[in-house]
Amino acid sequence: MSDVSASLPADLKAAEADALEALLQALRNGEGLRWSVTWRFEGLRVMPVGIRFMHALRDAGLDPLIAWSDAGAAALAQRDAPELADVCCSLNDLKRGKFADGRDRCLLAMAPQPSDYEEFESVCDLWSGPVVMLNGRLEDAAVGIGNVARTRRKGFVSTWQVAYWLQPLAQGALQRQWPDAWWVFRQDADGHRGVTSFEARPEPEAIEAALYGDNAELQRQMGAMDRFLNDLSN
Repeated sequence: MSDVSASLPADLKAAEADALEALLQALRNGEGLRWSVTWRFEGLRVMPVGIRFMHALRDAGLDPLIAWSDAGAAALAQRDAPELADVCCSLNDLKRGKFADGRDRCLLAMAPQPSDYEEFESVCDLWSGPVVMLNGRLEDAAVGIGNVARTRRKGFVSTWQVAYWLQPLAQGALQRQWPDAWWVFRQDADGHRGVTSFEARPEPEAIEAALYGDNAELQRQMGAMDRFLNDLSN
């Protein structure tokens, strides 16, 4: 079904504002302590966004800490935002006991990747306060269907809730803004229009069906052929 109230942000600045609003609502009113915010844009520079989020979380009275995947990124953030230097660290710093007396504070984890999975999970296990994962990716396509992937999906990955998600698609977009449903938007001649909502994040097949209807299977086959030809040319 479609809903005229469902709409996409006009630009990245608006998407950031929407994400912050959804996150603050989730932290105040939602159940659970682990929330993710994700923009699936190629080339997005997350450091400036993380710094702005830190200031916004401070303004909201949450007394946050910010953690990066490695010491180099933490050092760059301290250089670019010296006013946050005393609350900025790496995941390894936290694992080794830094801020041990502040584990009830809000933690903003910046873009953890599959290679950080075990370290990030260890930090979260130690943490009693809310944890916000900004543009993180916990699942690795290389182990997507194996025992390791299944164990992770049933374990640590399943403990996260989505406060905000925005992902461009070939002919539309996928969005979730807490506490609303997930929406698939289709790009028409007059812009993007919300066409279908889902209570949980939809699988690729459901997204294709929402976008293409009876032509979903044809679009899937064409996409597979495009990927095959691209592989041959590389």
